[in-house]
Amino acid sequence: MAEFLVIRLDDDPEAPAAWIVVDDNGTRRSAPSTGPLDHAARLAGDRSVIVLVSAEETTTFTVDLPARGARLRAALPFALEEQVADEVENLHFASGKRLPNGKLPVVTVTHERMQSWLERLDAAGIMPAQIVPEHHGLALVPNTLSMLAADDLLMFNDGVDTQFAIRGVGPLEVLESIGVFDDDEEDTSRHLLVYSEPAPAKQYEADWAELRQALDSVDINLISDGPLSKLAVTVASGVGVNLLQGAYGERTDFGALFRPWRFAAALLLSLGVVGLLAKGVDYYRLVAEETALKQQFTEEYRRLRPSDTREIVDPVGTVDSISRSVGRPSSAAPVFLPSIEQLASALAANEGAEVSVITYRAGVIDVRLSAPDVTTLDNIEKSVSESSRFEANIRSTDRVGERINSQIQIREAGT
Repeated sequence: MAEFLVIRLDDDPEAPAAWIVVDDNGTRRSAPSTGPLDHAARLAGDRSVIVLVSAEETTTFTVDLPARGARLRAALPFALEEQVADEVENLHFASGKRLPNGKLPVVTVTHERMQSWLERLDAAGIMPAQIVPEHHGLALVPNTLSMLAADDLLMFNDGVDTQFAIRGVGPLEVLESIGVFDDDEEDTSRHLLVYSEPAPAKQYEADWAELRQALDSVDINLISDGPLSKLAVTVASGVGVNLLQGAYGERTDFGALFRPWRFAAALLLSLGVVGLLAKGVDYYRLVAEETALKQQFTEEYRRLRPSDTREIVDPVGTVDSISRSVGRPSSAAPVFLPSIEQLASALAANEGAEVSVITYRAGVIDVRLSAPDVTTLDNIEKSVSESSRFEANIRSTDRVGERINSQIQIREAGT
């Protein structure tokens, strides 16, 4: 259950504010209070703050526009240009949820007034989630005219799409001004629901008597603790146009969004760093193996051609050159190099084995190597033979000191 701190600002910046705590079920969680605005800020805590501002400083319209989002905000000034009393450049436009009749409620207020409210709230340390015109706290009740009387201010709506507040005018005049008693207004409700402080309820007794004669029903409810308690429970349920839109819209605090996930993000970053380090270690190991194989190849090549002291950059090309020089077709390279790769993989998987001589003739590779034990030799033989392309056979073994010398023959499988 969400709780809200609802604050009602007075027109006069020097006048005290009023506030109350309510929840989204329409239940009051505190009694209405008045005092300096910064006193209200102490109750904010984790509660969302809704600020009710003067109905007389705002104007509520309804428009029939199909646009949404940014396109709607761009279209509103043009749609209402002929109806507003000020230049559209001086006005802020905010829209609410569509009404049951499909129309869109739109509130206009001057930028100057918006800035004034925001500065007052900021000075008191209050960050509002919503700023709503106070008369939107008078709920739209279908088929019912609703009115709230506080001091000499009357808030009114017709239950459909007309909402306004007016000062210094009686209830009878308000209803006459919207044509309730006109014969051609057949769709106008004939039921009046009134919320009134005791003083205006007594002041307008003559109006109530006359309205009871003219309408089907007049229901008057006294609100002895002020209008805020009634207005607050309505806006806390999600009713009303929030003026914090467009240029005044809420800015996303990405730091606050990231804060609950900082430990998970740190762990993810650590795992990424460890993964990169592991990749680096693997790369270093592969480079080292490549260097060792290249060195072994170079040594064997020097035995065949001791006079050629050039750096061997292209082992494949070097093997082709040797094949051509001895009259072998260069197509032998596709057999020789893959067999050497298979042998290299077997040696890498069995530590301690060392190659002394590699010879290649007529598709057969003879390898002379030494190993720490017979098991290592068997593993090398099996590892090479596991390939579907090559098979290896141990031709001879001989123990020399602590090591086993052996000759292994590798050829293509099936030859």
